[in-house]
Amino acid sequence: MTATPQPTPEQPTPQPTLRHDRFYIGGQWVDASDHDMLDVVDSSTGQVIGQVPAGTPADAEKAIQAAHAAFEGWSQTSPEERAALLERISRGLSQRQAEIATLITQEVGMPYLHANLIQVGLPAATFASMAEEIRRYPFEERLASSVLLREPVGVVAAITPWNYPLHQIAAKVAPALAAGCTVVLKPSEVAPLNAYVLAEIMEEAGVPAGVFNLVTGTGPVVGEVLASHPLVDMVSFTGSTAAGRRVSELAARTVKRVALELGGKSPYIILDDADLTRDALVQAIVNGVQGCYLNSGQTCSALTRMLVPRSRLPEVEAVVQGVVSQVKVGHPLEAGTTLGPLVSDVQRERVRGYIKKGMEEGAKLIAGGPDAPEGLEQGFFVRPTVFSEVTPDMTIAREEIFGPVLVIQPYDDEEDAIRIANDTEYGLAGGVWASDPERAVRVAKRIRTGQVSINGGAFNPVAPFGGYKQSGNGREFGRLGLEEFMEVKSLQF
Repeated sequence: MTATPQPTPEQPTPQPTLRHDRFYIGGQWVDASDHDMLDVVDSSTGQVIGQVPAGTPADAEKAIQAAHAAFEGWSQTSPEERAALLERISRGLSQRQAEIATLITQEVGMPYLHANLIQVGLPAATFASMAEEIRRYPFEERLASSVLLREPVGVVAAITPWNYPLHQIAAKVAPALAAGCTVVLKPSEVAPLNAYVLAEIMEEAGVPAGVFNLVTGTGPVVGEVLASHPLVDMVSFTGSTAAGRRVSELAARTVKRVALELGGKSPYIILDDADLTRDALVQAIVNGVQGCYLNSGQTCSALTRMLVPRSRLPEVEAVVQGVVSQVKVGHPLEAGTTLGPLVSDVQRERVRGYIKKGMEEGAKLIAGGPDAPEGLEQGFFVRPTVFSEVTPDMTIAREEIFGPVLVIQPYDDEEDAIRIANDTEYGLAGGVWASDPERAVRVAKRIRTGQVSINGGAFNPVAPFGGYKQSGNGREFGRLGLEEFMEVKSLQF
């Protein structure tokens, strides 16, 4: 199922400065326990566009207690009652789609056209699809002399990232509520304003008190309380692999369930089919560049490693240069922009550091570089960058950059391509492009990642999403995403 975006203006009006000084806890807007505030910055200008409270352990405790108190009642509601709530939330998101898309565009820097479809359209679809899922889900089924029951896991702490803020919130909150769990949400302090809009929609949709709770703050202060608290039954976390390890360590103290969606360094293999014409090669490369640069490369599943036949490397480089030259870098609210800024000055400097590292280690720079794009010195912009002749031991081939940096790695044959693709600690996503679909599927089956796109296959919002190896554990979206938030009980007769 997909959401139908509302008509949107050519030039959206930036949202006014927003100052939130309360949390949504126990069905009420409550004052924060401290007066400290966190600034939210417009990634295009570097100017403050909002503030949210810097939550404390006491605020997290209050939210956890509210969720714990609400669990017994919410867990006993019918699937139909929960489905109806999810549908009301979905409609609320759709009704405010243009507003939220503009807000996330300012917070994160994704061009408005993409933000409207991805950052809001997909979350609305996720809530609606979970309503459909639980209407047909077998919460009880017979197994020989037993009856299997699937029951909600309990209180869920959802700790979400800044790159797809509302999308990742929906990926956790929608299935958790659908399963009958109660939730404490801690959104990223970098992009938290959209979460307040969701809380308003939750309230208008009639979510029972304590079923959904919102507390903003930093990971070391609020996040660590949520991950370690004995009344939290599960933590669902999306973020860096390093932060995911910390969440796992804290959660292990109370042996709670943990679902992690972490980093990636995803390969995109263009196979050496003999009938791969130049036109097809251009199409393959356009797909690969788009898969790398979406959201300015700030995508955990970005196709950041393009693997190409060594014999065609010069041709590939020329085509890539042509494709990248057509990328329009600019203000994300301007029509025609395809690449906006990075989310923050910290992220921009991190990406620039990786570009300089690639140059130092001898990679061949064929597009972009560490300097700001001409005329875009204000804001957190980075030029779309491409390196070629990148070897598997180079830093830019091994570490997640989280910016618009594509690396091209040549291979000798199919086995070599598969070896290079799997030579990483990550395993979140990947892509294969080939003239022979059967060959593409054969290669895709050997790539150790949670998802593989074949010949440009689009993201499916009801297919399971998650990673192998240090890209995490557990799955989001669809039936498997719902089951992450359930326990299984057997009744013996």
